[in-house]
Amino acid sequence: MNKAANDLLNRLAHALEHHPKHVTALVAALMMGGAGGAFAVASASSQSQVDPSLLPVREVVEAVQSLPIAPQAEALDAFRFNLYRTEAVRASDTAEALLGRLGINDPAAAAFLRSDATFRARVLGQPGRLVTVEASDTQSLLKLSTRWLTDRTEQFQRFMTERDTQGRLSARTESAPLVASLRLASGVLKTSFYEAMDEAGVSESVAKQVLEIFQGQIDFSGGLKVGDRFNVVYEALEADGEPMRTGRVISAEFVNAGKLHQAMWFQEPGKDGGYFDLDGKSLERSFLASPMEVTRITSGFAMRFHPVLHKWKAHKGVDYGGAIGTPIRTIGDGRVRWAGPMGAYGNLVVVDHGDGDETFYAHLSRIDVAPEQVVKRGETIGALGATGRVSGPHLHFEFRENGEHTDPMLALRNGAANELSQHAKADFNRLSRSMRTQFAAANSVPLVASAE
Repeated sequence: MNKAANDLLNRLAHALEHHPKHVTALVAALMMGGAGGAFAVASASSQSQVDPSLLPVREVVEAVQSLPIAPQAEALDAFRFNLYRTEAVRASDTAEALLGRLGINDPAAAAFLRSDATFRARVLGQPGRLVTVEASDTQSLLKLSTRWLTDRTEQFQRFMTERDTQGRLSARTESAPLVASLRLASGVLKTSFYEAMDEAGVSESVAKQVLEIFQGQIDFSGGLKVGDRFNVVYEALEADGEPMRTGRVISAEFVNAGKLHQAMWFQEPGKDGGYFDLDGKSLERSFLASPMEVTRITSGFAMRFHPVLHKWKAHKGVDYGGAIGTPIRTIGDGRVRWAGPMGAYGNLVVVDHGDGDETFYAHLSRIDVAPEQVVKRGETIGALGATGRVSGPHLHFEFRENGEHTDPMLALRNGAANELSQHAKADFNRLSRSMRTQFAAANSVPLVASAE
């Protein structure tokens, strides 16, 4: 490099240090001019057809000295990192097998866990339970944790094994509160209601709640269509970020055969909570829509040819088909008036709901209540069976008003509703607007139905 070039570089460095703004403007102008110049050169070269091989070539060779390897190796050797991994317990797991799948090679830790009674009872032999470990880069166990639910619905228990700085392992069990969060799931019906819920990642508990919320508006036994769509917002109860169980459905919507049904949970101070549509109309009735969670009506309230007596006879109730042992629930609050065998009814439970209303649950395989026992709506009172005069397993259900047989389907639909007071409507409307926004957001994501 000649002296003129060195002088130019020195002057540029001095200008950049003392007048950065001016230099920036100058560079920008040069770049713009350079762009035009580049265009002019390209145009000229394309016109003159210059042979690239004739252009001058200059070779520059410089010696490059690499950094020393030893300090780099020492730095890497000093760098330590821990590994985290989670696995589900298998029925056949031993302490060694579980730790091995978790990437742990630590005989001392395996022996320690084998000797711990809580680990053996609460981890090994508990298929599906999630276990999380923290391991060193040498595959030694630093920490192990797992958790499970307790009888107290708002808490969980956590089992911890840790290694201290001296290398000693210790274990402890502690209780901690569950943390509630809201989740939104959406789905489209392809074959069955429960399959659609399962594909959307919704638990059976939430699916049953959705069914009960809308069972007065939607025929889940025969009225669902391929392409029916749903959105549901529900509580998820978590332990250290791990979902442990689901809670109440907060809101839901279901599009059945093109008709939109919406519901939201709301509890007015001093009253029982219930579900309402988003305009404030109660979806709750005094009675459940059915004495079974999933219903299949085999005979309605009408004249029929009796399958056992082989003659035409008035059928004064509704028959529900199902498997023996299917739980049967009382459709409303009341007191058990009868619980035991009664002739052609077989094993029978009669519940007095007050105001002259009684319900009969016949042909039960099992009775779970006793006379004079107080029962609440939805409480299991027995199981479906085939006792008494029957041609096969089913539930015979009757509804009587002041001793007179009434069509159960009409009686259950016409129960008194839970209405909002004027004072609560402002709070309800505020929550309702929020739910509409959530549903609108959920519906903005397209879901494609398939018959496959």
